[in-house]
Amino acid sequence: QVQLVTSGGGLVQAGGSLRLSCAASGFTFDYYAIGWFRQAPGKERERVSCISSSHGSTFYADSVKGRFTISRDDAKMTAFLQMNSLKPEDTAVYYCAALNAVQAMCVIFDEDEYDYWGQGTQVTVSS
Repeated sequence: QVQLVTSGGGLVQAGGSLRLSCAASGFTFDYYAIGWFRQAPGKERERVSCISSSHGSTFYADSVKGRFTISRDDAKMTAFLQMNSLKPEDTAVYYCAALNAVQAMCVIFDEDEYDYWGQGTQVTVSS
């Protein structure tokens, strides 16, 4: 049974940090790129970051570049999103997703191409 379990969200003051985790099971994790997406109230879901399988190349949206860091631990089948210098505009439900894309760079794929999605975790940044 495929599962992506997202955790680590919460309420934090502006300037604070959170670390999101995405724990996978039921598929060959190291074959899959991992993406982090977010959806704020009244807005469309947007891609925040992704990390490719194997070579580990990464992508960041301009809005989070320099503040967020994506990583993965294939042995633990877990991906992470370290979020620093959080801003109120980062408030959203954050989702992780997995995409079967060995050797390919994750940046080329749209969100509707992702195979599996986690349940989402709420991040709220107060001003």
